[in-house]
Amino acid sequence: MGATTYRNRSAFAVENEHLEIIVTREGGHIAAIRDKATGVNPLWSTPWQTMEPSAYNREKHPEYGDNAESKLLSGILGHNLCLDLFGGPSAEEAAAGMTVHGEGSVVAYDVLVSGDTLHQAATLPQPAGKRRAEITETVENLSTWDRPVAWTQHVTLGPPFLEKGKTEFRASATKSKVVETDFTGGKGYMKTGAEFNWPMVPCEDGSQVDLRVFIDKPVSGAFSTHLMDPSSEEAYFSAWSPTSKLMIAYVWKRSDFPWLGIWEENYSRTTPPWNGRTLTRGMEFGASPFAESRRQMIDRGGLFGVPGYRWIPARSKVTVRYAAILKPASSADEPAD
Repeated sequence: MGATTYRNRSAFAVENEHLEIIVTREGGHIAAIRDKATGVNPLWSTPWQTMEPSAYNREKHPEYGDNAESKLLSGILGHNLCLDLFGGPSAEEAAAGMTVHGEGSVVAYDVLVSGDTLHQAATLPQPAGKRRAEITETVENLSTWDRPVAWTQHVTLGPPFLEKGKTEFRASATKSKVVETDFTGGKGYMKTGAEFNWPMVPCEDGSQVDLRVFIDKPVSGAFSTHLMDPSSEEAYFSAWSPTSKLMIAYVWKRSDFPWLGIWEENYSRTTPPWNGRTLTRGMEFGASPFAESRRQMIDRGGLFGVPGYRWIPARSKVTVRYAAILKPASSADEPAD
């Protein structure tokens, strides 16, 4: 355990007899949560080769695109933290160098591995025999101003765990809404801006789709947001693969992250670095319902009577805790924990 490389990236690993967890030094992404018995990592590994974000240069690396998202995409893997911003920067912020989803996903982290614990922006203790990683994040506001922030865990699943028409999902979701704009270039299937109750989403053709099963279309894209059950102190999502008979789940305190955004990319994006070859489902739990600029987030205020961002008081720290679980399961309806 300790320093390692993962897909030619500087990384660190912790493991026990069941799981191996790999975290990149730059961006602090949880790149892999690997079941050692099967070798399956449910988290997304990009079809393109990633690089250290600090080495990215827009002129030298056109293969990652030419916009505010390109630096993030140069290094994105698995589960990345969207901090201070969930979505794209404003035109002025982008001109000043801000990236999509904020700086938390591209900066370098000081990482220390001690025994079965990895310390960085998060702490992932792995006691012997456990299939549950307990993660703690602390954000400190060093300024003299209270600061409104987006704070989202961008958990993205990919093949081989993710399969069309097969992988099943469960979540403590209630009221839901489709994003108000079509970002798919006409390849979306959900009814733009529709409000509905989990899990049946209205479609543009008048039909409904059950979000508990990953979409089985040749090409599509989508984003919907889901309010976690206000009657429960705990929130969760789980995903189950009938092929590997594995379940990955995340469990968190609902008051910390009241929203779950579901992003689907089904070979619809054809610009670099996507190039029409990416299959993912993001299960993005956080403080904001939609990925949007800071101005849009604050102007929206919230949704369904629930706030859409949180405050970090001046010169104060805020700590959140959540858990990731990877375990064998015979069905999608087994308890997540």
